[in-house]
Amino acid sequence: MYERWRSHYKVGTNYHEKRRRFNMDKPYKLKLNKFADMTNYEFRSLYAGSKIKHHRMLQGDRIGNRTFMYANVESVPTSVDWRKKGAVTPVKDQGQCECGSCWAFSTVVAVEGINKIKTNELVSLSEQELIDCDTLENQGCNGGLMDLAFDFIKKKGGLTKEDVYPYTAANGRCDSKKVQAFKVLTTFLVKLTENSNDFDIFCQNSPVVSIYGHEDVPKNSEQSLMKAGVFTEKCGTQLHHGVAAVGYRTTLDGTKYWIVKNSWGPEWGEKGYIRMQRDISDKRGICGIAMEASYPIKTFADNPKSSLTSTLKDEL
Repeated sequence: MYERWRSHYKVGTNYHEKRRRFNMDKPYKLKLNKFADMTNYEFRSLYAGSKIKHHRMLQGDRIGNRTFMYANVESVPTSVDWRKKGAVTPVKDQGQCECGSCWAFSTVVAVEGINKIKTNELVSLSEQELIDCDTLENQGCNGGLMDLAFDFIKKKGGLTKEDVYPYTAANGRCDSKKVQAFKVLTTFLVKLTENSNDFDIFCQNSPVVSIYGHEDVPKNSEQSLMKAGVFTEKCGTQLHHGVAAVGYRTTLDGTKYWIVKNSWGPEWGEKGYIRMQRDISDKRGICGIAMEASYPIKTFADNPKSSLTSTLKDEL
């Protein structure tokens, strides 16, 4: 397509100018997808939903020494992939129905992961319960924060299964019967310091949730059009989208990257994932991915079970 355009309009005939215009040296590829015809405003309105203003956790109320509760933190493996350990459910899709629910999806990834690690059972959990019921500070399809969601799960005694409380991509009334069914429970939240090195330490123990962003520019972010490769492009730290890091590795040419699970369906990126460069000079990480990272802790190997579970199954 580019070659036909170039030959017709005789633009960029110099080889080096062609490489500059076509960005041929980038270590990643883009493709046309369901986001390609959206403006940046439309894209962020539909798919970004992590509010980050005026929040207690973002104003210094961190959890101190709990950040370093894992043993042997100096011994960090060269690579980790929680997908290969069976701790990650299939990629989900938050949909195009004006529901900024990324915060709920990234929260669920982390809880599903730590539950599998502790109980050896991978359970797909309900994002919709968070959207409908976690409304004291979070705002459903209008945005939310993962650490608030972790607090909600702890206080309410857990999170129910996706098949009991399925996703609708819309705000709804909290269904008290469904939320009392089988639950996966976490103990507490750990908030990481603003340092990308912490990611290596804690991603080896469980998936870590994060928020990434870019500058508010009047065009599509290249992240939305990702197809393959390691994303290395310079971008801003105006955080707006919740994701989950489920591992890290290094390419054959030595580029270190995070394995990041998104909630835009398996057609986007690399089957729903994006590889984002790590170990850059900015401690905030690429696109600010290390700025507001956190993860849940589970200190026991079982989950509470409700007597309502069998009744609910009969009703559904």
